[in-house]
Amino acid sequence: MTEQRLIDLEIRFSHQDDFLMKLNEVVTEQGIKIERLEKELLDLKRTANTGTSVEGNRNLADDKPPHY
Repeated sequence: MTEQRLIDLEIRFSHQDDFLMKLNEVVTEQGIKIERLEKELLDLKRTANTGTSVEGNRNLADDKPPHY
């Protein structure tokens, strides 16, 4: 294997390694966002099923419609 070919392979590996690290960061951030959104969705489902807000201090069924 020639010296230049070995250098080219090392450069490619270096770029791929950098790309994988960036990709891992994106996947990790998306995982955190998905967990947060799932929790928010569960809270909204609970709110819709019970008719109370997430804080539990008011009943959404008692709210006036927007046209009042």
